[in-house]
Amino acid sequence: MQGIRSFFIAASGIAVLAIVALFTASLTVAFVGVLAVLSAARLLSARLKPAPIPVKPRNQRDMRVWNDGKGTIIDL
Repeated sequence: MQGIRSFFIAASGIAVLAIVALFTASLTVAFVGVLAVLSAARLLSARLKPAPIPVKPRNQRDMRVWNDGKGTIIDL
């Protein structure tokens, strides 16, 4: 009787350890998947962002800046 009880306790312990290991592995896979999706979205959003174009006025006298009440207007 003592041997059967020891066997079931050991088997239960091994089963609990296996379940915990499986749960940890599944959490790791889920975390890696979330990181992969976020990094892919970040990469695609960086590609879709328009590149800024540097603009220089011909000279300082030609550039006019004023506010018409709806927003600032910069006339180059």
